[in-house]
Amino acid sequence: MLRCRNIPGINKLAINSYKSLIVSQNILQNQGDGMNKKLREKFLESFKAVIPITVIVFILSVILVPMEVGTFTMFILGALLLIVGMGFFQLGAEMAMTPMGEGIGGQISKSKKVFWMLIICVIMGVIITVAEPDLQVLANQVQSISNQVLIWSVATGVGIFLAMAVLRIFFKLSLSYILIISYALIFILSFFTPSDFTPVAFDSGGVTTGPITVPFILAMGIGLARTRSDKDASSDSFGLVALCSLGPIISVLILGIFNDPTGKSYISVEIPSVLTMQDVVKEFAVSLPYYLKDVALSIGPVIAVFLAFQILTKRFKHRQLIRMIVGFVYTFMGLALFLTGVDVGFSAVGNIFGTELVSTSYNWILVPIGMLIGYFIVKAEPAVQVLNRNIEEITNGAIPHSAMNRSLSIGVAVSVGLSMVRILTGISIYWIIIPGYLISLIMTFFVPKIFVGIAFDSGGVASGPMATTFLLPLAMGASEGIGGNILTDAFGVVAMVAMTPLIAVQAMGLIFAVKMKRAQSEEQVEALKIEDDSDDIIVLEEVLSDE
Repeated sequence: MLRCRNIPGINKLAINSYKSLIVSQNILQNQGDGMNKKLREKFLESFKAVIPITVIVFILSVILVPMEVGTFTMFILGALLLIVGMGFFQLGAEMAMTPMGEGIGGQISKSKKVFWMLIICVIMGVIITVAEPDLQVLANQVQSISNQVLIWSVATGVGIFLAMAVLRIFFKLSLSYILIISYALIFILSFFTPSDFTPVAFDSGGVTTGPITVPFILAMGIGLARTRSDKDASSDSFGLVALCSLGPIISVLILGIFNDPTGKSYISVEIPSVLTMQDVVKEFAVSLPYYLKDVALSIGPVIAVFLAFQILTKRFKHRQLIRMIVGFVYTFMGLALFLTGVDVGFSAVGNIFGTELVSTSYNWILVPIGMLIGYFIVKAEPAVQVLNRNIEEITNGAIPHSAMNRSLSIGVAVSVGLSMVRILTGISIYWIIIPGYLISLIMTFFVPKIFVGIAFDSGGVASGPMATTFLLPLAMGASEGIGGNILTDAFGVVAMVAMTPLIAVQAMGLIFAVKMKRAQSEEQVEALKIEDDSDDIIVLEEVLSDE
């Protein structure tokens, strides 16, 4: 056996190295334990979000809309992928997308060169939008314009309006006035766009702000606002998503004016024939590689921007850098699983529900069932959970997660109900969209400032992949089943989902403001009582001293 000599320097070095190794292992173990705990929490949140819509579909398939066992099995497997995918995605966005957005926002705010700052914002907006999977889904369904033309038009609109949103934060411009001017321009342009294409333009604004875009833009707004110390900083951190939803509508309306979209402008949902479990697994096995590739291409530019930002600024330390890389892996895995589950498992079921419900003698039942589905399905949107968590953190729990979920659910339930009424009656989307936006814009002058940004951001996040792959096929199936015009009646459901949360969340803001005023008045009354009591005590002391 060989024995090492007792050399003090080497022994001390060995002991220190051993201690460092033990400390590193403990740190990694603690991080791993914390990460596993968070992942379990995210899976539980996802389960609670997805299980209600799963139960509703099961009950309806037994009572009203009988489905083949293979189709329902696809739906159940899709729901499981949704739960796992949403859990991984939420944790990944928290670990990677949020710190990246905050870091870039904070760095941009330090720049004194406004021109280059705006150029960077436009480029970032374009890159993030091209990476958005929801936009790919919508582009694949619209056939009258090539995918790349539609995608780059939408991306350009987002880039320009992201730069405008950053200018608003720097110069402390009113969000209400910018929204009013933007929506006025939208409705003026819409009258010059072919009527068959207008709902597609409105839908493009909803799908743009999806699971890739929202975490980054929300975090960027927070990073920009943190450099300000005034009282409106937290309020102005919201509103970026809202403005980025308007750019695509304007750009696609202009595209429709100069590119007359004629002919068949949509692709019907194909319902696969599945008889055995092998067929079911095959459907997912065929689709998963496609979405792995699609998400890899989507996240690739985002990671490239992150690496370039890190090389130039050295903002993130070693441990944070490793954590963010793990976060990007989680985001990639989660989004691929989520999109596979929702596309394969949910699209066909949505289309079947729409077709079957309108074929009955009591087709009006489509409205309450649509509202029920809308109420629960919004909770399964991954970007909704990201927004709600950010709101709760920024307001220190003053606007709780549960209150936002409730408001969004009510808003989406109303929007889906109105969309089903449109399908049954054939009324123009203008009769609902114009009054809806007028009401929401008027409300901006009466609610607390922070609720304006939150409300218009929530409209963007509510219209995510669940809307495009379940609610849109539901509307298309119903419109096709009743013999209506799919382009004018079914398309537009995503835009409706993006509209009603604006009113619902601002209504919550009004209630919040009333409660705050009551609380303040009660505090003033209590203060007056205390003052009265103290005066009585002084008078009593004076009387006793006189005696």
